[in-house]
Amino acid sequence: MSTNGKALIRMSGITRTYQMGEHEVHALDGADLIVETGEYVALMGPSGSGKTTAMNIIGCLDTPTSGEYELNGQDVTHMGDDELAYVRNREIGFVFQTFNLLPRATAFENVELPLIYAGLDGRTRRDRVAAALNRVGLGDRVKHRPNELSGGQRQRVAIARALVGEPSIILADEPTGNLDTKAGEEIMAIFDMLNSQGITIIVVTHDDDIATHATRVIRLRDGRVESDTRSDKRRNGGNTE
Repeated sequence: MSTNGKALIRMSGITRTYQMGEHEVHALDGADLIVETGEYVALMGPSGSGKTTAMNIIGCLDTPTSGEYELNGQDVTHMGDDELAYVRNREIGFVFQTFNLLPRATAFENVELPLIYAGLDGRTRRDRVAAALNRVGLGDRVKHRPNELSGGQRQRVAIARALVGEPSIILADEPTGNLDTKAGEEIMAIFDMLNSQGITIIVVTHDDDIATHATRVIRLRDGRVESDTRSDKRRNGGNTE
């Protein structure tokens, strides 16, 4: 496991309660979690276990009802929407099952978008986008739009977009859910490679085969951590072609 022992994520006693009519739903019920820099974590659990809520809180898309959450040394527990957006854009790269690409934009333009929001100059944007697309094996597809790419290539564009801001964490939600087996394995090989280069990866999945790529599997049930299993295996970077 590639880790220097620094706690990148530190969650303590996290609860998240939703009001559904007259009933309260406890999506998270006192969850504790520490993830160190460089880890490769699979977050698993059955429907209703709290894994989606946990992902949203880890990704600063939602805030806990109670408990404390520290991300890369910052207490983000009580931040407002603008502060959370700033932290989210700087610290986290998202990869979604449905790719979330702009259909009329090229691969280059889709990857460039977060850097435009961040206010980077044109030359820096061009250099970073080219490097990110090359990193996922799409240096020759920069002008292609999503409908000109396969599902696996679209997900590679999404990974490049997540990488381009140089985040602390890549947070992937069922990243192979819309792909066939071969394309899914190619995508997981990219995550293996990125983790071998020191990038922290958190994959939310229900698929045991996908979870085998991680060096740590955390299972949630009823809003709490049910099990936390580590592996000593090291990734070799995989084959991205």
